[in-house]
Amino acid sequence: MAQNTYKSNTFKKPEKEKKGKAASKPKLDLSFLKDPRFKLAIGFFLMIAGVYLFLALFSFLFTWKSDFDVVHPQESTSIIESGKEIRNWLGYYGAVISDYFINRWFGISAFFIPPFLFIVGFKIVFNKELLRIFSYSIFSIFAGAWLCLLLGYMIFINEGVSEWSFLGGGFGLQLAELSESMFGWGTFLILILSLFVFIIFYFNVTAIPLFMPKDPKPMGNDAILDDDEEKVAEEPVVSEYTDEKDHWPDKKKEKAAEPVVLVKPPVEPVKPVKELKLEVEITEPVKEVKQEPEFIIEETLETDELAEKLVAEQGVYDPTLDLGSFKFPTLELLNEYDTGKAGVSQEELNQNKDKIVATLVNFKIGIQSIKATIGPTVTLYEIVPDAGIKISRIKNLEDDIALSLSALGIRIIAPIPGKGTIGIEVPNKNREMVSIRSVFASAAFSKTDKELPVAMGKTISNEVLVIDLAKMPHLLVAGATGQGKSVGLNVILASLLYKRHPSQLKFVLVDPKKVEMSLFSKIERHYLAKLPNAEEAIITDTKKVVHTLNSLCIEMENRYEILKDAGARNLKEYNAKFVARKLNPKEGHRFLPYIVLVIDELADLMMTAGKEVETPIARLAQLARAIGIHLVVATQRPSVNVITGVIKANFPARLSFRVTSKVDSRTILDSGGADQLVGQGDMLLSTGSDVIRIQCPFVDTPEIERVVEFIGSQRGYDSAYMLPEYEGDDEGGPGDVDLSDRDALFEDAARLIVMHQQGSTSLIQRKLKLGYNRAGRLIDQLEAAGIVGSFEGSKAREVLIKDEYSLEQLLTALKEKHNQF
Repeated sequence: MAQNTYKSNTFKKPEKEKKGKAASKPKLDLSFLKDPRFKLAIGFFLMIAGVYLFLALFSFLFTWKSDFDVVHPQESTSIIESGKEIRNWLGYYGAVISDYFINRWFGISAFFIPPFLFIVGFKIVFNKELLRIFSYSIFSIFAGAWLCLLLGYMIFINEGVSEWSFLGGGFGLQLAELSESMFGWGTFLILILSLFVFIIFYFNVTAIPLFMPKDPKPMGNDAILDDDEEKVAEEPVVSEYTDEKDHWPDKKKEKAAEPVVLVKPPVEPVKPVKELKLEVEITEPVKEVKQEPEFIIEETLETDELAEKLVAEQGVYDPTLDLGSFKFPTLELLNEYDTGKAGVSQEELNQNKDKIVATLVNFKIGIQSIKATIGPTVTLYEIVPDAGIKISRIKNLEDDIALSLSALGIRIIAPIPGKGTIGIEVPNKNREMVSIRSVFASAAFSKTDKELPVAMGKTISNEVLVIDLAKMPHLLVAGATGQGKSVGLNVILASLLYKRHPSQLKFVLVDPKKVEMSLFSKIERHYLAKLPNAEEAIITDTKKVVHTLNSLCIEMENRYEILKDAGARNLKEYNAKFVARKLNPKEGHRFLPYIVLVIDELADLMMTAGKEVETPIARLAQLARAIGIHLVVATQRPSVNVITGVIKANFPARLSFRVTSKVDSRTILDSGGADQLVGQGDMLLSTGSDVIRIQCPFVDTPEIERVVEFIGSQRGYDSAYMLPEYEGDDEGGPGDVDLSDRDALFEDAARLIVMHQQGSTSLIQRKLKLGYNRAGRLIDQLEAAGIVGSFEGSKAREVLIKDEYSLEQLLTALKEKHNQF
């Protein structure tokens, strides 16, 4: 099965390798053949050449008589004078080219050539096939040769007196002369035979139903099967068994050694033992209800066979071919810093160790061992206390230890999950800066197979931590002003841009500050999603934020309907079916990209909109995971009136930079510690019970500018990814519907709703193959006509008309009321 591949990030080559290549002999540079501009030029050339050749050939059929003497002059004539006398629509060269293709070469079979040139050029330019190129090539080659021979032979046996002798072409006359000398009149039989053989193989004809028996009778197989069953019953039980160490053969050795087939080994006699009575209570077995296999199973098998056939012929569906020339951003766009190792000396480690031990001894707490792990921002000291020491006594000494170490803030982990130790995190005096380039270049990120990989940074053990946003499934980010929250969001966005193709991922960016995410507007036609008729993809107005969130809820419901029809439980299963060509695009199925909603400042939205924002965010957080919509919500004020209980309950993954108080830390993480962070990207990631300390990688604004500029300069889609249209309570509805101006498909939609007894916009979309906007207008008209009930959130509307007879009466009444017949 074909797999999508991505170009890996490139690195600078060593100087020696560069010099060696420069010293080698120059080679022919054919790199221009891979240039997408060259391919587009070739594609347009082939399309224009196909149209030009077709017009020349078609004109030849009407003008060849008058142009014959000019194209085949008895005396030499200049091209200018010849062109003045030509009647061909495309002038002198059109007449000459058509004369060669039809009169001298292929006859009317030449008409197969222009479509071939056009569809090949169309494939190169638009990456879509009007016709299957290989199938058309086989068909045109056979049909052209067959027609050449047929027409050439018809003209040959009439001694070429027909004025239409050019229809067979020069090749046709040569083939006819050769066939006459070898087969004579048998040439017609050869033509008939070759036509039948071609039809059988080209159209995969395996039988002619006209001559097949309607009800074939069994040929005595029943008796044979009965005898075989008796023979099988008499045969001993046979199994693959080896007497070597009395075990089953090793699977790894099956290929090397031939299987030994033996009868069951004899059972050795055993000594008599005391018999115990075994009371057995027999219950009647539950009778299984046998169901006849439904036709749906057969239909599924036929669909799978058709899908396998399509995959064998065309390969699996590759969504990245929509932008086949797209190139991922490279590491060279990011800054490279020479940071070296963490600047923690052995002297600093010994001093901190002595101060920790002395502080604990002063409070009569003995320890058995102490170990240090140096990280980029902090050093973790793991201690094992003496037996009988309560952990709570050590946790209460957090401020005393910080005082003795003169540290900005320490954090005590008691105990460390998975270890029998207590951890004391002490900030380093000289911190190591973690660059985003070093994180992206690591094997953990460059070789990841996660669906939505995000490089969070380096842990306390200097390991790069990469999370999968698709499994989290949503992320709540908090942090005071200036502690690295905006940089963290940029890291999340950059991670996804480096790893996912525009066809696989879309962003919905909400930026109430209006300046933080403005850089990403350059990738609108590649990665961004927006509402129809929206001027900008970056959403800054609170009212548009509410509309966008509700539009995402509609998108969520539509996707659930699509997954329901496809028989898939989540987006990954659905896309796998679509890629394997098991779903039909004509039934409304399409490849669905992941959608990541990023909100930069939730507090401002909660202050201005409140429940209008909280409700759709809570709905998306509760339900959107399975259909590939994931949320990243950030706030600099993690208070309870911003991060409400409804929102917090649906965000199991929380990320906190430094906050100003323990109350804020407990609000975001359900535990303290975020107020003890040292800032500048120092953060805590909570994924349930575990809390991990991470140093967020640093990415500067010019680096983000270079990345989005690199992506934005490439060919993108015609527009941003369009979300469903949403109309608020003050923007229309059934009350504003004029039933005298009903949609042309109003009656079809009404009959469809009544027949299925399901009043949903998505049903009208799929069955009538309409866009969401028109389907929404139809559902409003149906509500105004009294056919369906009012909007009830995620539930389908109630169908008020229960049978088709009542519906027809209502439709007739509407026609009479509005004078429509």
